Amino acid sequence: MSWLIDEVHTHVGFSVKHMMVTTVRGQFKQYRGAVQIDPVDFTRSTFEGEIDVASIETGNSQRDDHLRNNDFFDAPNHPKITFKSSRIEPKGDGEFTVHGDITIRGVTKPIALEVEFHGTSKNPWGKTVAGLSARTTINRKDFGVSYNALLETGGVAVGEKVKIEVDVEAIAADVAATA
Repeated sequence: MSWLIDEVHTHVGFSVKHMMVTTVRGQFKQYRGAVQIDPVDFTRSTFEGEIDVASIETGNSQRDDHLRNNDFFDAPNHPKITFKSSRIEPKGDGEFTVHGDITIRGVTKPIALEVEFHGTSKNPWGKTVAGLSARTTINRKDFGVSYNALLETGGVAVGEKVKIEVDVEAIAADVAATA
């Protein structure tokens, strides 16, 4: 069954260590995807998504501009981050591992997302909705996002590990067209 991502109730975010002692969080405000969810057998579901890199938002416009430039995402030359699932493994209790390929800065690598399928429901307008949460950690250097600054204490300004956090609410396509 086809589903449309409800952008009002979906979050595409990330977090990374800063100065080795704090965590900076951000999100992407513009994205789209093709979601095929089989609520009876989730392992038959498929996911494709695309994020507009320029839509990055961390709460600081100067930092956001820096993240868009060649030091990090190089948004003018690599405007999209993409993901396409390849297979899904059940873990039990509504939890799954979704395998697929992610492309950042033109570099494609396989990743595994830890996904929790929250099931389906009817919203107050009678439309069928589905929810899921996905988490993974990547090393940004694997994708050519290697900018950093050494600290006086021997550490680095930006951590290499980036946690990706996605929470999706989707609307069944057969009713979404009338929404």
